[in-house]
Amino acid sequence: MNSLSQIWSKRFTHYLTEVQKYMRFVFTGHLAIVLVFVFGAVGYNYSEWLKVVESSFPAEWLVAVIIGAILAFSRPITLLKEPDQVYLLPLETKMDYYFKKALQWTFFSQIGLVAVAYIVGIPLLNEVTELSSGQIWLGLGIVAVLKYLNVQIEFNFRYALRGKWVLIDRLIRIVLSILAIQTALTENLLFTVIYLVIFIVYNLIWKKSVNDQPIPYEHFVKLEQNRMMAFYRFANYFTDVPHLRGAIRRRAWLNFMYSLVPYTKTNTQGYLVFHTFIRTDDHFYLWVRLTAISALIAAFVNLPVVILIVAAALSFATTIQLKYALLSSKEFRMDMLFPVDPSLRTKAVHKLIRTFVFLQAIIVLICSIGDSLFYLPPLLILIVSELTFYLSKNPNNR
Repeated sequence: MNSLSQIWSKRFTHYLTEVQKYMRFVFTGHLAIVLVFVFGAVGYNYSEWLKVVESSFPAEWLVAVIIGAILAFSRPITLLKEPDQVYLLPLETKMDYYFKKALQWTFFSQIGLVAVAYIVGIPLLNEVTELSSGQIWLGLGIVAVLKYLNVQIEFNFRYALRGKWVLIDRLIRIVLSILAIQTALTENLLFTVIYLVIFIVYNLIWKKSVNDQPIPYEHFVKLEQNRMMAFYRFANYFTDVPHLRGAIRRRAWLNFMYSLVPYTKTNTQGYLVFHTFIRTDDHFYLWVRLTAISALIAAFVNLPVVILIVAAALSFATTIQLKYALLSSKEFRMDMLFPVDPSLRTKAVHKLIRTFVFLQAIIVLICSIGDSLFYLPPLLILIVSELTFYLSKNPNNR
């Protein structure tokens, strides 16, 4: 028992250190600025909408569907590593203690998102329903119980079936969670209790099927690796993650774009840089995400100042991150074997970024049509991008 306690304690400490190491770069970058204005804009529009929402609006169902969907995504955080498939085999009969700690952390690390989503819905419930404060807060308690049961069920289900049919289990829990929350918010507490009992029985069935089964180390290790890789990919948008290698995809559906860059001797770097950008997940999806955020803000936020600030911040982020990502790569490239002028790659990168920033500006312009100052956000995107080129240093790409 002591050895498992030490194993969990060391891994948990290392995990927190790893997360904190990268998260400090995330929330000192452009994301923190964007989130402040996005939350402010969304909060303002939400409060304005509450003033005109009709009393017949199905607030209970809306809150129940959103919370139920979030509750069902309760992937266990086990912190297991690949060597555990061998080295923890002698302790397999005592792993209940380790998994108990893992599920406790899973619950506490995930309950915050559910609680915030529910609390955001409280003003809507107060405006539309006749629920008392005690009944609304009782609903939050029921949500916490449902979260605990969802965490336990997903772990036992994955354990019993080795990760198969998880989607079916998740759909069942979404439906049960929605019904339990909706009945709690419509004061049908008897039905709420019935749904909670169904949850408990459902959990006991899968917990019983786990007994005497070997631990599916391979599934839990793969699940943990995928979870951490997703975190590293996210952190890599804000700082360099040394051990992360971006996935490369053919993207055949974008074949028509390759004809835009001629395959000629004089355009070696332009051809190489364009293909690198399109086929590398980290580069391509970075542009897609930042452009999508800018477009959504321009389309749905009615505060011109917020739109301009977000457009400028994300234009800067797009330019600076793509510039450093494409110019600071230390991986071997075939062009390093040939006497190609290094400045040609810099020019090719700048041309590519200018092209896609211009495309970003066009998309924001389309989403802004209808506003009186619809031309300002795309204009600001282009200006900020150019200033970023001139004021930032060129990293060494060799």
